[in-house]
Amino acid sequence: MTVRRLAAIDAQTYWMSAAVPSDQFLLYAFGPGSADIGHAVEVVADRARGCAELGLCIAETGFWTYPAWVPRGIGEDQFVVHELADRTWASCLAAVTNLVDRQLDPREMTWRVHVFPDIDGIPGARSATVVVVQICHALGDGVRSAALAGHLFGRAGEVDAVPAPRGSATALPQRALDSALAHRRLVRDGRAGLVPGQAPSRPLLRSNARPSGSRHVRTVMCDRGRLRGPTVTVGVLAAVSAALSGQLRALGDDPSQLAAEVPMAKSGPRAAHNHFGNVGVGLYPDLAFDQRAQRISVELEQRRRRASHPAMRAESAAFAAVPAPVLRWGVAQFDPDTRWPTATGNTVVSSVNRGAKDLHFGGAPVTLTAGFPGLSPMMALTHGVHGIGETIVISVHAAESAIGDIDSYVQRLEHEVRKGN
Repeated sequence: MTVRRLAAIDAQTYWMSAAVPSDQFLLYAFGPGSADIGHAVEVVADRARGCAELGLCIAETGFWTYPAWVPRGIGEDQFVVHELADRTWASCLAAVTNLVDRQLDPREMTWRVHVFPDIDGIPGARSATVVVVQICHALGDGVRSAALAGHLFGRAGEVDAVPAPRGSATALPQRALDSALAHRRLVRDGRAGLVPGQAPSRPLLRSNARPSGSRHVRTVMCDRGRLRGPTVTVGVLAAVSAALSGQLRALGDDPSQLAAEVPMAKSGPRAAHNHFGNVGVGLYPDLAFDQRAQRISVELEQRRRRASHPAMRAESAAFAAVPAPVLRWGVAQFDPDTRWPTATGNTVVSSVNRGAKDLHFGGAPVTLTAGFPGLSPMMALTHGVHGIGETIVISVHAAESAIGDIDSYVQRLEHEVRKGN
């Protein structure tokens, strides 16, 4: 395997994880049929050995250069079987929450599989094996991580390697000039109404509080065809709008300017393991559902149009050429204790379609998938929206400081989602 350096955005993600933990936890539930856990794990390990992208870890190469992706053999330490005393779905989710405190060191391994056998009370199934794939964010964004997990569980096809970063620091002056010129064009196009403006920052709400108190995860399951809204993402955003605004009002907040931070894939071919940006989307809680969904849909399209402007590609190209020591220094200036007066959004809603129900573990078919976006110093409430086949799971990850009683909020959210059923 050819050793390649990390792209600037992947290096930034890796270095930032020391201050804000960012491992992803991709949960899959598999129905009856996976009783021989040892054999099932060995099948997954064999699948991993056949995928070069799963055989990577990060090697530091010194202050003056970017870290590198280097080969790492698949080891037994990457598979953990958890025998829970309480095998309920709620207890399993609590165990997954506790995994957040055990972040991976990508210099040792970039992913690990956690197996929870014989879990009872899983939505849509009486008993199932739950498998959680923990992946360092530097190795992949939500889309790429889902592709890697899909390969582990038998999905056909290869996971393509990410191209090595192009250019070097010597390209920075020209790329910076190109970016400045493209930005001037963006400003002109904005004034002419040819491209939407930047999303406004939003006032902080309780959900933006520093995460404190107990942390919990919960799930709401629904069928794709019965979810209201033009798309799954829009439908869930509209439901979150109603549920979260009601919860925050009950806690004394004014959610009239409620907004969500939504990860959105970048346009163009993938040039890094992380190929996305976060955008702010208004949630319009005071509008009726249909009007609210329409406004959210329009805003998402506006964010896509702005993100596809040549100025954004020029900006990304300039960032990719930033010298390693400059980016290291910049990351080191980040202070997680700093509080800002506004935010991109008041919650995160991360939506990923994880494909068809063609995955298996030990011969058992997948029944559902879920994910729990991490909390951060300015975000104590996040949502994951993950579909496999026609089954959609909305996950809530919250600290007590964000919304008080999480079960009260989840009841509100489930009520809004069930209105379409």
